[in-house]
Amino acid sequence: MAGVRLAPYTTLRVGGAARAFVEARSGEELVELVAQADSAGEPVLVLGGGSNLVVSDEGFDGLVIRVSSRGVDVRDDGDHVVVTAEAGEDWDALVARAVAEGWSGVECLSGIPGLVGSTPIQNVGAYGQDVSQTVAGVRVYDRRAREVLDLDAGQCGFAYRHSSFKADLARFVVVSVTYSLEKSDKSGLVAYKELATKLGVEIGDRVALHEARTAVLELRRGKGMVLDAADPDTCSAGSFFTNPILDGPEAAELERRAPGFPRWDMPGGAVKVPAAWLIEHAGFPKGYRRGPARISTKHTLALTNPGGLHLTGFPTDPEGMGPDRADHSSTDGAATAADLLALAREVKEGVEAKFGVTLVNEPVLVGLSL
Repeated sequence: MAGVRLAPYTTLRVGGAARAFVEARSGEELVELVAQADSAGEPVLVLGGGSNLVVSDEGFDGLVIRVSSRGVDVRDDGDHVVVTAEAGEDWDALVARAVAEGWSGVECLSGIPGLVGSTPIQNVGAYGQDVSQTVAGVRVYDRRAREVLDLDAGQCGFAYRHSSFKADLARFVVVSVTYSLEKSDKSGLVAYKELATKLGVEIGDRVALHEARTAVLELRRGKGMVLDAADPDTCSAGSFFTNPILDGPEAAELERRAPGFPRWDMPGGAVKVPAAWLIEHAGFPKGYRRGPARISTKHTLALTNPGGLHLTGFPTDPEGMGPDRADHSSTDGAATAADLLALAREVKEGVEAKFGVTLVNEPVLVGLSL
């Protein structure tokens, strides 16, 4: 298809049209489509759930391949199960199945929108868990070598909200992900204070899997981080900025500017600082608005497009959004990508001016720079 508007395929509901658009319904088809486009010299955008993506108002002048592959294979491995999921599987559906089946290790990642294929790219994490703790391997198509590779976890370059895939987005296409999950009806060790408080337990305790999932969903919902067609705060890309990690001199400078700032100690003397605290204390409270784009009324880390809900409900359901909807103008009070980026720049510049800390965007920007 030509001229398909991309906004309905993203949770932010912004973005212009794709010059060409196709769905890959299997891993083999995904590899074939990417390889063919590369051979023809055609630009490619691989589109997953669109929950961590900001597409420019000009759209994408190339081929957009939407990942729609399905399939989950489960193998018993003693006290663990080895679960291999195709990149197009819905992530939260997989987490829900893990909780129901008694597979421990991803329950605190409940409610995160998007597809399985994005989880190792972003090293998705929340409430003290991240996928690098359970990823056993990732099958990828290496566009440079033009071959399918099976990488183990040690080859993925995992770090905080980062991986070797994210470091070179144009090179690797995730085909499937394999997780090793403990066979247990108990959660992993509760490692996040807010979650421990919600559960009424101590850091390091374990709880029933369903209790952990329920508590995480409630916490996320209270921050507008669970997709809800009735809640305009969920028309976002989740956390727009990562929590900065500062080295010793940087932390000392922030202490000079903001004595007693909140922090988490990291290896090597570094400290992690909550970006939400920096944003709010730089003068950008919940609900702060710049034109039709605003900061969430529930959480200062989320930049939202509250007027974008009119496109479709959640989860992303772009049926019928074909060439006739290829315009990228702002309608019914919806924000454009330019509106969102203007707000993001204002926040970033404000934090840097007040605290000397440079915020880094978490979503992938297509045709845009911050």
